[in-house]
Amino acid sequence: MSSFRQHSFKLVPGEHATELLNAQAHIWNHIFNFINSMSLKCAIQLGIPDIIHNHAKPMTLSELLVALPIHPTKARNIPRLMRILIHSGFFVAEEMIGNDEEERYALTDASRLLLKENPLCVTPFLLAMLDPVFTKPWHFLTAWFQNEDLTQFDMAHGKMFWDYGGHEPKLNNFFNDAMSSDARW
Repeated sequence: MSSFRQHSFKLVPGEHATELLNAQAHIWNHIFNFINSMSLKCAIQLGIPDIIHNHAKPMTLSELLVALPIHPTKARNIPRLMRILIHSGFFVAEEMIGNDEEERYALTDASRLLLKENPLCVTPFLLAMLDPVFTKPWHFLTAWFQNEDLTQFDMAHGKMFWDYGGHEPKLNNFFNDAMSSDARW
């Protein structure tokens, strides 16, 4: 047996177990990292930052559920979405002391940059970059490295980006909005 096997994968209690667990956690963080981006996109599309902002004070879950444009059967999933967004630093949960009140959701500096009325709003850029038109090419990264195609975008959509944009008004519009949003910075 090679010394690599003997030393790297030993699972003697206390020996290398922590390193293996940390390595697995690191891999899992990368595997599931897309959940953070997609949860943020969902929050934007549901209008959560603007709803909390327009409430003019932190909101309880009950208040947020009344204001959200969601199907009633999905309400039980909003706390899960909010936990992801709190963990990602887009909202904070303020616990109320006494009276057994619900925690209240408030904006962070990051979520303030998602408000429609903010002149430095990055929402158009975020929505464009997370649109399937832009995320689909990433599924072609390996194949792109292995062939002569110029871009992953061409592989994914059968056209170069500018040709595709010239025939797809939706892409043209949100790309222009995204670039305008980014240019403000």
